[in-house]
Amino acid sequence: MSTAVRFAPSPTGRIHVGNVRQALVNWLFARKTGGSFMFRLDDTDEERSTQEFADAIAADLTWLGLTWDRFARESDRYPRYDEVAAALKAAGRLYPCYETPEELNLKRASLVSQGRPPIYDRAALRLTDEDRARLEGEGRKAHWRFKLTPTPVEWTDLVRGPVRFEGTALSDPVLIREDGRPLYTLTSVVDDADFAITHIIRGEDHVANTAVQIQIFEAMGATVPIFAHLPLLTDAGGQGLSKRLGSLSVGSLRDEDGIEPMAVNSLLAKLGTSDPIEARLTLDELVAEFDLSKIARGTPKFDPEELGRLNARILHLTPFEAVAARLEALGLTGADAAFWDAVRPNLARLSDARDWWAVTHAPVTPLVEDAGFLAQAAALLPDEPWDLGTWGAWTNAVKGATGRKGKELFLPLRRALTGRDHGPELKNLLPLIGRARSLRRLAGETA
Repeated sequence: MSTAVRFAPSPTGRIHVGNVRQALVNWLFARKTGGSFMFRLDDTDEERSTQEFADAIAADLTWLGLTWDRFARESDRYPRYDEVAAALKAAGRLYPCYETPEELNLKRASLVSQGRPPIYDRAALRLTDEDRARLEGEGRKAHWRFKLTPTPVEWTDLVRGPVRFEGTALSDPVLIREDGRPLYTLTSVVDDADFAITHIIRGEDHVANTAVQIQIFEAMGATVPIFAHLPLLTDAGGQGLSKRLGSLSVGSLRDEDGIEPMAVNSLLAKLGTSDPIEARLTLDELVAEFDLSKIARGTPKFDPEELGRLNARILHLTPFEAVAARLEALGLTGADAAFWDAVRPNLARLSDARDWWAVTHAPVTPLVEDAGFLAQAAALLPDEPWDLGTWGAWTNAVKGATGRKGKELFLPLRRALTGRDHGPELKNLLPLIGRARSLRRLAGETA
Protein backbone atom coordinates (compact mmCIF):
# COMPACT_ATOMS: atom_id res chain seq x y z
CA MET A 1 0.00 0.00 0.00
CA SER A 2 1.37 3.41 -0.95
CA THR A 3 1.84 6.08 1.68
CA ALA A 4 -0.62 8.94 2.09
CA VAL A 5 -0.04 12.05 4.21
CA ARG A 6 -1.86 15.32 4.72
CA PHE A 7 -1.29 18.91 5.75
CA ALA A 8 -4.45 20.10 7.46
CA PRO A 9 -4.27 23.73 8.56
CA SER A 10 -7.15 25.77 9.91
CA PRO A 11 -7.82 28.83 7.72
CA THR A 12 -7.86 31.15 10.73
CA GLY A 13 -4.72 33.11 9.85
CA ARG A 14 -1.64 33.20 7.64
CA ILE A 15 0.60 30.17 7.99
CA HIS A 16 4.03 30.77 9.53
CA VAL A 17 7.32 28.95 9.12
CA GLY A 18 6.39 26.47 11.84
CA ASN A 19 3.31 25.41 9.88
CA VAL A 20 5.35 25.30 6.68
CA ARG A 21 7.93 23.00 8.25
CA GLN A 22 5.18 20.47 8.95
CA ALA A 23 3.78 20.84 5.43
CA LEU A 24 7.25 20.48 3.91
CA VAL A 25 8.15 17.38 5.92
CA ASN A 26 4.87 15.76 4.89
CA TRP A 27 5.44 16.73 1.25
CA LEU A 28 9.02 15.44 1.21
CA PHE A 29 7.95 12.21 2.88
CA ALA A 30 5.24 11.67 0.26
CA ARG A 31 7.57 12.35 -2.63
CA LYS A 32 10.39 10.23 -1.18
CA THR A 33 8.08 7.26 -0.61
CA GLY A 34 6.13 7.61 -3.85
CA GLY A 35 2.96 8.43 -1.96
CA SER A 36 0.33 11.17 -2.06
CA PHE A 37 0.15 14.56 -0.34
CA MET A 38 -3.25 15.94 0.64
CA PHE A 39 -4.04 19.58 1.37
CA ARG A 40 -7.03 19.57 3.70
CA LEU A 41 -8.67 22.57 5.31
CA ASP A 42 -9.83 21.98 8.87
CA ASP A 43 -12.37 24.79 8.72
CA THR A 44 -15.10 23.81 11.17
CA ASP A 45 -14.18 26.79 13.37
CA GLU A 46 -16.67 28.89 11.43
CA GLU A 47 -16.24 31.96 13.63
CA ARG A 48 -12.58 32.41 12.70
CA SER A 49 -12.15 30.53 9.42
CA THR A 50 -12.30 32.65 6.26
CA GLN A 51 -12.00 32.05 2.55
CA GLU A 52 -9.37 34.78 2.44
CA PHE A 53 -7.11 32.81 4.76
CA ALA A 54 -7.84 29.57 2.87
CA ASP A 55 -6.80 31.22 -0.40
CA ALA A 56 -3.68 32.67 1.24
CA ILE A 57 -2.60 29.26 2.54
CA ALA A 58 -3.06 27.74 -0.91
CA ALA A 59 -1.06 30.59 -2.44
CA ASP A 60 1.75 30.14 0.08
CA LEU A 61 1.99 26.38 -0.56
CA THR A 62 1.99 26.99 -4.31
CA TRP A 63 4.73 29.61 -4.01
CA LEU A 64 6.86 27.12 -2.06
CA GLY A 65 6.27 24.47 -4.72
CA LEU A 66 4.37 22.19 -2.33
CA THR A 67 1.75 21.07 -4.82
CA TRP A 68 -0.93 18.69 -3.60
CA ASP A 69 -2.40 15.53 -5.07
CA ARG A 70 -5.74 15.73 -3.25
CA PHE A 71 -7.77 18.50 -1.66
CA ALA A 72 -10.66 18.49 0.80
CA ARG A 73 -12.33 20.78 3.29
CA GLU A 74 -14.12 19.74 6.44
CA SER A 75 -17.03 22.11 5.92
CA ASP A 76 -18.08 19.99 2.91
CA ARG A 77 -18.30 16.84 5.03
CA TYR A 78 -20.76 17.55 7.84
CA PRO A 79 -23.15 14.77 6.76
CA ARG A 80 -20.33 12.24 7.08
CA TYR A 81 -19.42 13.47 10.57
CA ASP A 82 -23.08 13.21 11.59
CA GLU A 83 -23.12 9.63 10.31
CA VAL A 84 -20.07 8.64 12.35
CA ALA A 85 -21.39 10.44 15.43
CA ALA A 86 -24.69 8.55 15.18
CA ALA A 87 -22.82 5.24 15.02
CA LEU A 88 -20.72 6.14 18.06
CA LYS A 89 -23.85 7.16 19.97
CA ALA A 90 -25.51 3.87 19.10
CA ALA A 91 -22.44 2.00 20.33
CA GLY A 92 -22.53 3.87 23.63
CA ARG A 93 -19.23 5.66 22.98
CA LEU A 94 -20.72 9.16 22.67
CA TYR A 95 -22.76 10.41 25.59
CA PRO A 96 -24.59 13.71 26.23
CA CYS A 97 -23.34 16.16 28.86
CA TYR A 98 -25.07 19.28 30.14
CA GLU A 99 -22.54 21.14 32.28
CA THR A 100 -22.05 24.80 31.46
CA PRO A 101 -18.54 26.15 30.81
CA GLU A 102 -18.65 27.80 34.22
CA GLU A 103 -19.51 24.53 35.95
CA LEU A 104 -16.73 22.71 34.12
CA ASN A 105 -14.22 25.41 35.08
CA LEU A 106 -15.21 25.02 38.74
CA LYS A 107 -14.71 21.26 38.53
CA ARG A 108 -11.27 21.67 36.97
CA ALA A 109 -10.22 24.27 39.52
CA SER A 110 -11.33 22.03 42.37
CA LEU A 111 -9.35 19.06 41.05
CA VAL A 112 -6.24 21.15 40.44
CA SER A 113 -6.44 22.62 43.96
CA GLN A 114 -6.41 19.06 45.30
CA GLY A 115 -3.35 18.22 43.22
CA ARG A 116 -5.36 15.92 40.98
CA PRO A 117 -5.41 15.89 37.16
CA PRO A 118 -8.39 17.78 35.64
CA ILE A 119 -10.11 14.68 34.27
CA TYR A 120 -13.83 14.84 33.61
CA ASP A 121 -15.73 12.93 36.32
CA ARG A 122 -18.31 11.41 33.95
CA ALA A 123 -21.13 12.84 36.02
CA ALA A 124 -23.27 12.92 32.89
CA LEU A 125 -23.23 9.13 32.71
CA ARG A 126 -25.10 9.04 36.01
CA LEU A 127 -27.97 11.14 34.74
CA THR A 128 -31.33 9.44 34.37
CA ASP A 129 -33.74 9.99 31.51
CA GLU A 130 -35.69 12.22 33.85
CA ASP A 131 -32.58 14.25 34.71
CA ARG A 132 -31.81 14.83 31.05
CA ALA A 133 -35.41 15.78 30.29
CA ARG A 134 -35.37 18.27 33.15
CA LEU A 135 -32.08 19.84 32.03
CA GLU A 136 -33.29 20.13 28.46
CA GLY A 137 -36.53 21.60 29.74
CA GLU A 138 -34.44 24.28 31.43
CA GLY A 139 -33.05 25.17 28.00
CA ARG A 140 -29.73 23.35 28.28
CA LYS A 141 -28.36 21.72 25.15
CA ALA A 142 -26.11 18.72 25.28
CA HIS A 143 -22.53 18.57 24.19
CA TRP A 144 -21.26 15.07 23.48
CA ARG A 145 -18.18 13.38 24.96
CA PHE A 146 -16.37 10.30 23.76
CA LYS A 147 -16.14 7.57 26.37
CA LEU A 148 -12.53 6.40 26.56
CA THR A 149 -11.58 2.90 27.66
CA PRO A 150 -9.20 2.56 30.63
CA THR A 151 -6.71 0.48 28.68
CA PRO A 152 -3.26 1.97 27.94
CA VAL A 153 -2.72 3.61 24.57
CA GLU A 154 0.64 2.84 22.97
CA TRP A 155 2.30 3.55 19.65
CA THR A 156 5.78 3.75 18.18
CA ASP A 157 6.32 7.31 17.08
CA LEU A 158 8.66 7.83 14.11
CA VAL A 159 10.26 10.80 15.89
CA ARG A 160 9.64 10.26 19.62
CA GLY A 161 9.99 6.47 19.73
CA PRO A 162 7.73 4.39 22.01
CA VAL A 163 4.88 6.44 23.54
CA ARG A 164 2.43 5.25 26.19
CA PHE A 165 -0.57 6.92 27.82
CA GLU A 166 -2.51 5.34 30.64
CA GLY A 167 -6.17 5.30 29.68
CA THR A 168 -7.16 6.24 33.21
CA ALA A 169 -5.11 9.45 32.92
CA LEU A 170 -7.06 10.70 29.91
CA SER A 171 -10.21 12.80 30.04
CA ASP A 172 -13.20 12.00 27.85
CA PRO A 173 -12.98 14.60 25.06
CA VAL A 174 -15.85 16.69 23.77
CA LEU A 175 -16.45 15.72 20.15
CA ILE A 176 -19.68 17.61 19.42
CA ARG A 177 -20.53 21.11 20.58
CA GLU A 178 -23.84 22.26 22.00
CA ASP A 179 -24.81 23.65 18.60
CA GLY A 180 -24.29 20.24 17.01
CA ARG A 181 -21.06 21.05 15.21
CA PRO A 182 -18.27 18.47 15.42
CA LEU A 183 -14.88 19.41 16.82
CA TYR A 184 -11.42 18.81 15.36
CA THR A 185 -10.76 15.74 17.49
CA LEU A 186 -13.55 13.89 15.67
CA THR A 187 -13.43 15.43 12.20
CA SER A 188 -9.71 14.90 11.83
CA VAL A 189 -10.01 11.20 12.63
CA VAL A 190 -12.95 10.70 10.27
CA ASP A 191 -11.08 12.42 7.44
CA ASP A 192 -7.86 10.53 8.08
CA ALA A 193 -9.78 7.25 8.04
CA ASP A 194 -11.92 8.04 5.00
CA PHE A 195 -8.99 9.34 2.95
CA ALA A 196 -6.81 6.38 3.98
CA ILE A 197 -4.05 8.51 5.48
CA THR A 198 -1.24 6.11 6.36
CA HIS A 199 1.11 8.49 8.21
CA ILE A 200 0.16 11.48 10.35
CA ILE A 201 3.14 13.81 10.66
CA ARG A 202 2.35 16.82 12.83
CA GLY A 203 3.55 18.90 15.77
CA GLU A 204 4.32 17.48 19.18
CA ASP A 205 1.55 19.63 20.65
CA HIS A 206 -0.82 16.93 19.33
CA VAL A 207 0.73 14.01 21.26
CA ALA A 208 -2.07 13.92 23.86
CA ASN A 209 -4.65 14.29 21.07
CA THR A 210 -3.14 11.25 19.40
CA ALA A 211 -3.73 9.09 22.46
CA VAL A 212 -7.42 10.03 22.36
CA GLN A 213 -7.76 9.83 18.58
CA ILE A 214 -6.29 6.32 18.44
CA GLN A 215 -9.24 5.16 20.52
CA ILE A 216 -11.63 6.93 18.13
CA PHE A 217 -10.01 5.19 15.14
CA GLU A 218 -10.48 1.89 16.93
CA ALA A 219 -14.10 2.67 17.86
CA MET A 220 -14.80 3.40 14.17
CA GLY A 221 -13.20 0.13 13.15
CA ALA A 222 -10.64 2.07 11.09
CA THR A 223 -6.95 1.39 10.56
CA VAL A 224 -4.81 3.42 12.93
CA PRO A 225 -2.18 5.42 11.00
CA ILE A 226 1.50 5.62 11.87
CA PHE A 227 2.34 8.78 13.81
CA ALA A 228 5.31 11.14 13.85
CA HIS A 229 5.30 14.20 16.11
CA LEU A 230 7.77 16.93 15.20
CA PRO A 231 9.27 19.28 17.81
CA LEU A 232 7.72 22.71 17.51
CA LEU A 233 9.73 25.46 15.89
CA THR A 234 10.54 28.59 17.90
CA ASP A 235 11.93 31.93 16.86
CA ALA A 236 15.58 32.80 17.43
CA GLY A 237 14.77 33.90 20.98
CA GLY A 238 13.05 30.64 21.85
CA GLN A 239 9.50 32.01 21.68
CA GLY A 240 6.71 30.01 20.09
CA LEU A 241 5.18 30.99 16.77
CA SER A 242 1.54 31.95 16.27
CA LYS A 243 -0.68 32.42 13.23
CA ARG A 244 -2.74 34.92 15.16
CA LEU A 245 0.28 37.09 15.83
CA GLY A 246 1.55 36.77 12.26
CA SER A 247 4.87 35.42 13.52
CA LEU A 248 7.23 34.93 10.59
CA SER A 249 4.37 34.39 8.17
CA VAL A 250 5.18 33.04 4.73
CA GLY A 251 3.37 35.97 3.16
CA SER A 252 5.58 38.52 4.92
CA LEU A 253 8.76 36.63 4.04
CA ARG A 254 7.73 36.63 0.39
CA ASP A 255 6.11 40.03 -0.02
CA GLU A 256 7.94 42.21 2.50
CA ASP A 257 11.31 40.53 2.91
CA GLY A 258 11.80 39.34 -0.68
CA ILE A 259 12.84 35.84 0.36
CA GLU A 260 13.20 33.12 -2.27
CA PRO A 261 10.95 30.05 -1.77
CA MET A 262 13.89 27.65 -1.93
CA ALA A 263 15.63 29.58 0.84
CA VAL A 264 12.64 28.80 3.07
CA ASN A 265 12.56 25.18 1.90
CA SER A 266 16.32 24.69 2.24
CA LEU A 267 16.31 25.92 5.83
CA LEU A 268 13.15 24.22 7.06
CA ALA A 269 13.99 20.86 5.47
CA LYS A 270 17.22 20.63 7.45
CA LEU A 271 16.36 22.52 10.63
CA GLY A 272 16.42 20.13 13.57
CA THR A 273 18.09 17.33 11.60
CA SER A 274 21.60 15.92 11.54
CA ASP A 275 22.20 17.31 8.04
CA PRO A 276 24.11 20.54 7.39
CA ILE A 277 21.97 23.46 6.27
CA GLU A 278 22.93 24.32 2.70
CA ALA A 279 21.36 26.16 -0.21
CA ARG A 280 19.40 23.97 -2.58
CA LEU A 281 17.90 25.19 -5.84
CA THR A 282 15.21 22.52 -6.29
CA LEU A 283 12.83 20.50 -4.18
CA ASP A 284 14.07 17.37 -5.97
CA GLU A 285 17.43 17.85 -4.25
CA LEU A 286 15.71 18.00 -0.87
CA VAL A 287 13.64 14.90 -1.68
CA ALA A 288 16.81 12.96 -2.49
CA GLU A 289 18.34 13.94 0.86
CA PHE A 290 15.21 13.48 2.98
CA ASP A 291 15.01 10.92 5.77
CA LEU A 292 12.45 11.30 8.54
CA SER A 293 14.74 9.45 10.95
CA LYS A 294 17.19 12.38 10.81
CA ILE A 295 14.76 14.65 12.69
CA ALA A 296 15.88 15.03 16.30
CA ARG A 297 13.68 15.64 19.34
CA GLY A 298 15.39 18.88 20.33
CA THR A 299 13.62 22.20 19.81
CA PRO A 300 14.77 23.81 16.54
CA LYS A 301 15.14 27.59 16.36
CA PHE A 302 14.35 29.58 13.25
CA ASP A 303 16.94 32.31 12.69
CA PRO A 304 16.01 34.95 10.08
CA GLU A 305 19.69 35.81 9.67
CA GLU A 306 20.43 32.26 8.62
CA LEU A 307 17.53 32.46 6.18
CA GLY A 308 19.02 35.65 4.78
CA ARG A 309 22.38 33.99 4.21
CA LEU A 310 20.72 31.09 2.43
CA ASN A 311 18.68 33.49 0.34
CA ALA A 312 21.79 35.30 -0.86
CA ARG A 313 23.55 32.03 -1.63
CA ILE A 314 20.61 30.79 -3.68
CA LEU A 315 20.58 33.98 -5.75
CA HIS A 316 24.32 33.63 -6.32
CA LEU A 317 23.75 30.11 -7.69
CA THR A 318 20.61 30.80 -9.73
CA PRO A 319 21.08 30.89 -13.53
CA PHE A 320 19.74 33.76 -15.62
CA GLU A 321 17.05 31.63 -17.26
CA ALA A 322 15.41 31.10 -13.87
CA VAL A 323 15.09 34.82 -13.12
CA ALA A 324 14.73 36.44 -16.55
CA ALA A 325 10.95 36.92 -16.29
CA ARG A 326 11.23 38.16 -12.71
CA LEU A 327 13.84 40.76 -13.67
CA GLU A 328 11.49 41.96 -16.39
CA ALA A 329 8.72 42.19 -13.78
CA LEU A 330 11.02 44.36 -11.65
CA GLY A 331 11.16 46.81 -14.55
CA LEU A 332 14.64 45.83 -15.72
CA THR A 333 13.66 45.62 -19.37
CA GLY A 334 16.59 44.38 -21.40
CA ALA A 335 18.42 42.74 -18.50
CA ASP A 336 20.45 39.89 -19.95
CA ALA A 337 22.70 37.09 -18.79
CA ALA A 338 25.74 39.38 -18.76
CA PHE A 339 24.02 41.77 -16.36
CA TRP A 340 22.78 38.94 -14.13
CA ASP A 341 26.17 37.24 -13.98
CA ALA A 342 27.77 40.58 -13.12
CA VAL A 343 25.48 41.47 -10.22
CA ARG A 344 24.20 38.23 -8.69
CA PRO A 345 27.26 37.67 -6.43
CA ASN A 346 26.32 40.90 -4.63
CA LEU A 347 22.59 40.33 -4.18
CA ALA A 348 20.90 39.61 -0.87
CA ARG A 349 17.41 39.96 -2.40
CA LEU A 350 16.41 39.84 -6.05
CA SER A 351 15.08 43.38 -5.75
CA ASP A 352 18.66 44.52 -5.07
CA ALA A 353 19.26 44.03 -8.79
CA ARG A 354 17.41 47.31 -9.33
CA ASP A 355 20.26 49.19 -7.63
CA TRP A 356 22.89 47.76 -9.95
CA TRP A 357 20.67 48.24 -12.98
CA ALA A 358 20.59 51.91 -12.04
CA VAL A 359 24.40 51.94 -11.78
CA THR A 360 24.79 50.48 -15.26
CA HIS A 361 21.81 52.03 -17.05
CA ALA A 362 20.78 55.23 -15.24
CA PRO A 363 22.47 58.50 -14.27
CA VAL A 364 24.95 58.18 -11.38
CA THR A 365 26.59 61.02 -9.53
CA PRO A 366 30.28 60.08 -9.32
CA LEU A 367 32.35 60.43 -6.17
CA VAL A 368 35.38 62.47 -7.17
CA GLU A 369 38.33 63.15 -4.85
CA ASP A 370 41.25 63.45 -7.28
CA ALA A 371 40.08 64.91 -10.58
CA GLY A 372 43.60 64.93 -11.98
CA PHE A 373 44.04 61.20 -11.47
CA LEU A 374 40.65 60.49 -13.03
CA ALA A 375 41.55 62.64 -16.04
CA GLN A 376 44.74 60.59 -16.52
CA ALA A 377 42.68 57.39 -16.28
CA ALA A 378 40.10 58.69 -18.75
CA ALA A 379 42.81 59.46 -21.29
CA LEU A 380 43.88 55.81 -21.18
CA LEU A 381 40.37 54.36 -21.48
CA PRO A 382 40.44 51.99 -24.47
CA ASP A 383 38.08 52.12 -27.39
CA GLU A 384 35.12 49.76 -27.56
CA PRO A 385 34.15 46.96 -28.02
CA TRP A 386 34.76 45.96 -24.41
CA ASP A 387 34.81 42.56 -22.79
CA LEU A 388 35.73 41.05 -19.45
CA GLY A 389 39.40 41.69 -20.11
CA THR A 390 38.99 45.46 -20.62
CA TRP A 391 39.11 46.38 -16.92
CA GLY A 392 42.40 44.55 -16.37
CA ALA A 393 44.04 45.99 -19.45
CA TRP A 394 42.92 49.54 -18.59
CA THR A 395 43.93 49.47 -14.93
CA ASN A 396 47.33 48.04 -15.87
CA ALA A 397 47.82 50.97 -18.22
CA VAL A 398 46.73 53.44 -15.51
CA LYS A 399 49.03 51.76 -13.01
CA GLY A 400 51.97 52.09 -15.41
CA ALA A 401 51.23 55.76 -16.10
CA THR A 402 50.55 56.88 -12.52
CA GLY A 403 52.43 54.44 -10.33
CA ARG A 404 49.30 53.81 -8.29
CA LYS A 405 48.37 50.32 -7.21
CA GLY A 406 46.00 48.47 -4.90
CA LYS A 407 43.34 50.51 -3.13
CA GLU A 408 44.82 53.84 -4.30
CA LEU A 409 44.33 52.69 -7.87
CA PHE A 410 41.02 50.84 -7.76
CA LEU A 411 38.88 52.70 -5.19
CA PRO A 412 38.88 56.13 -6.90
CA LEU A 413 37.91 54.45 -10.17
CA ARG A 414 35.09 52.49 -8.50
CA ARG A 415 33.76 55.59 -6.74
CA ALA A 416 33.75 57.58 -9.96
CA LEU A 417 32.23 54.87 -12.13
CA THR A 418 29.57 53.61 -9.70
CA GLY A 419 29.21 56.30 -7.01
CA ARG A 420 29.90 53.57 -4.43
CA ASP A 421 32.71 52.12 -2.38
CA HIS A 422 31.90 48.50 -3.07
CA GLY A 423 29.92 46.24 -5.34
CA PRO A 424 30.26 43.69 -8.13
CA GLU A 425 33.60 43.21 -9.83
CA LEU A 426 34.27 46.10 -12.17
CA LYS A 427 35.57 43.78 -14.86
CA ASN A 428 31.92 42.68 -15.14
CA LEU A 429 30.31 46.10 -14.66
CA LEU A 430 32.53 48.16 -16.95
CA PRO A 431 31.24 46.69 -20.25
CA LEU A 432 27.68 47.29 -19.02
CA ILE A 433 28.37 50.92 -18.14
CA GLY A 434 29.94 51.55 -21.55
CA ARG A 435 32.66 53.96 -22.69
CA ALA A 436 30.57 57.11 -23.16
CA ARG A 437 29.01 56.94 -19.71
CA SER A 438 32.36 56.00 -18.15
CA LEU A 439 34.11 59.04 -19.67
CA ARG A 440 31.46 61.42 -18.35
CA ARG A 441 31.59 59.92 -14.84
CA LEU A 442 35.38 60.10 -14.81
CA ALA A 443 35.00 63.78 -15.71
CA GLY A 444 32.80 64.24 -12.62
CA GLU A 445 29.54 64.53 -14.53
CA THR A 446 26.30 62.84 -13.52
CA ALA A 447 25.76 60.26 -16.24
